[in-house]
Amino acid sequence: MRIYLDFEVRRVACRHCGKVKRERLEFLADNPFYTKRFAYYVGRRCRSTTIKDVAEELKLDWHAVKELDKQYMTAQLAKAGRPGPKVIGIDEISIRKRHTYRIVVSDLSRGRPIWFGGQDRSEASMSEFYTWLGASKRRRIRLAVMDMWKPFRNATQAHAPQAAILFDKFHVLRHLGEALDKVRKSEYARLTGRQRRYIKGQKYNLLSRRENLALEGRQALKTLLAANKRLNTAYMLRESFGQLWSYEREGWARRFFENWRASLKWQRLKPYEKFAQMIDRHWDGIATYCKPENKVALGFVEGLNNKIRVIQRRAYGLRDEEYLRLKILTCMLPAL
Repeated sequence: MRIYLDFEVRRVACRHCGKVKRERLEFLADNPFYTKRFAYYVGRRCRSTTIKDVAEELKLDWHAVKELDKQYMTAQLAKAGRPGPKVIGIDEISIRKRHTYRIVVSDLSRGRPIWFGGQDRSEASMSEFYTWLGASKRRRIRLAVMDMWKPFRNATQAHAPQAAILFDKFHVLRHLGEALDKVRKSEYARLTGRQRRYIKGQKYNLLSRRENLALEGRQALKTLLAANKRLNTAYMLRESFGQLWSYEREGWARRFFENWRASLKWQRLKPYEKFAQMIDRHWDGIATYCKPENKVALGFVEGLNNKIRVIQRRAYGLRDEEYLRLKILTCMLPAL
């Protein structure tokens, strides 16, 4: 369905350049065949539906729907205004194969992404965000949540030295899960014959939370832990480590960690010992969470990554990086 507008557009002769200029009508979209009201309707439909389905529904060209959606999202960002965050979350996402990454920065206080860009996940790409934010607003940042990626930490310390750095709990526990999986693989390689049947195919049950497993998975996990003492010890140590984020004083958290590391003695869990050394090296970024003012929602960044992956899957991948940027930055904004 194409709407043709029938009205008189005034033309004015410019005295300075001698050219004839047309009157600008504010209610028109960037595409002169449609009004802004219609463009906003298309944009609202594209929030929950693919471009292809909207184009078929409205009998429009695929590219026309995409451009109208871009105009709608640009208007959303203009209405939201330029951000001045105090608590930011930093993470990277893969936009295509072959390790092609972009950085996503979120305002954790307001619960929305505010920047998408860079060429990779290097320190130079992270510095682009702080340059875009400006010197005055950089000084307002008091907390930066990130994974244990050195370029992110270096760029933050260089451009916002007053900001405290907090390492994301999800990424810390992911490293611990990888250590547990290494223990599982070493036990499978050590055992022979019928003893392997308890370990084979149990990676999902072992790395999942017990309450998320079905009855069959819980029974298989119980059998596995009863059959292998070392895996049982590694599993219990992983489950207990999450208590570290419940303390409100750094001294108590440090005492818990030292006791947890002391329990590794004589257990022959080399991956866990390497994990404990990594935590010791990055302790400052974990102890920051003990302060009451730093108790922020650590799951928002990872939840945003899942939402971005849904956007990419729904479109079977987005080749237009500018369109992907607009989709990410407006996915948490209210509709116009």
